[in-house]
Amino acid sequence: MFLQKLKQIPFWQKVIAGFILGATVGLILGEQATALKPLGDLFISAIKMLVAPLIFCAIVTSITSHNSSDGSLKWLTAKTLTMFMVTGALASLIGLTIGSVIDMGGTMQLATSEVRERNIPGFAQVLLDMIPVNPFAALAEGKVLQIIVFAALIGISINKVGEKAQPLKQAIDAGAEVMYSLTSLVLKLTPIGVFGLMAWVVGKYGLSTMLPLAKFIGAIYLAAFIHIIFVYGGFVTFIAKLNPIQFFRKALPAQLVAFTTASSFGTLPASTRSTESMGVSKGYRSFVLPLGATMNMDGCGGIYPAIAAIFIAQIFGVPLEAKDYLLIAATATIASIGTAGVPGSAMVMLTVTLGVVGLPLEGIAFIAAIDRVIDMIRTATNVTGDMMTAVVVGKSEGQLDEEQFYSNEPLPEDHKQVA
Repeated sequence: MFLQKLKQIPFWQKVIAGFILGATVGLILGEQATALKPLGDLFISAIKMLVAPLIFCAIVTSITSHNSSDGSLKWLTAKTLTMFMVTGALASLIGLTIGSVIDMGGTMQLATSEVRERNIPGFAQVLLDMIPVNPFAALAEGKVLQIIVFAALIGISINKVGEKAQPLKQAIDAGAEVMYSLTSLVLKLTPIGVFGLMAWVVGKYGLSTMLPLAKFIGAIYLAAFIHIIFVYGGFVTFIAKLNPIQFFRKALPAQLVAFTTASSFGTLPASTRSTESMGVSKGYRSFVLPLGATMNMDGCGGIYPAIAAIFIAQIFGVPLEAKDYLLIAATATIASIGTAGVPGSAMVMLTVTLGVVGLPLEGIAFIAAIDRVIDMIRTATNVTGDMMTAVVVGKSEGQLDEEQFYSNEPLPEDHKQVA
């Protein structure tokens, strides 16, 4: 009976409970609570185990699942994915800027068991290092950028080969499903990992470690609002040449659903309704919104990893170089496209970003407890980006009724469409 009731508790509430219990135990036991750190180390090790095979399978599957012989669909898909990449890159740059301007860590300094090598290669060497001389060694050593490049090349080659490569495609698809399932299992350890690491942090450093989290949350929200208003509003205004106020007015119902549910897929009926009221054709909105819910992750893959990486670097006292910021932006943008369909994708993308620049993964558990609060604005950002893409690309391809966009008449109830 107890286990059955435990299963009914929402996952995010379990994580918060682990956070509170860990902080309480750390406060009561003091230095003795550091003995619980192995629980957090177990969680971090399990996350590390996932990264290489998960990234490889997810990116190959992402590329091979959007191949089509229809030339017009290819062009529409290319424009849509380009929009996702551009806004993702801008989201990363905004995240990096906000994270760099705001001193989120303050005087807080945590210790890490990882020693970061500071031998920074030149730009040319960074480009060369992206090509794996031995792909299997890259997978074994967890060299994420090399894995991403190799996976992308495999996906492109599978599409080019066509029918003869179907057995390999099916095998990798099956591997991706297995890794998604394994990821779900590992993420169930999050409350335990958070409990162990928070007990260790508070036991060793005291309650003052909690204060920087408020600045971290504020930085995420500030970056998200800037991205929504200026990037999305700018694309609607200057590219589609439409009224951004009208866009945001009609997008608001879907934004509110996204914010409260923290689920892009759960918001699909609302975002479909909103884009219908904006005049986006049924064919295109039925294509772009599910695709965006799977692949367009400006909040999860652009803003969040960038600010989180800087925050973790600040609290662990790890200096970042200019090339580190470039790697964070590039990795967050690319990984967001490949891993967005993965359960717990924000945590996976953050793991990838931290791994590329050599930051301690212990920081993930430190911010996991507040993930629900952050996930609300991340999801609202993602969904707004999907609707903006539907409008901007739809306008450029003749898939938008401008008269309907400016109409303030409510849609008939029988016109509701669910993608």
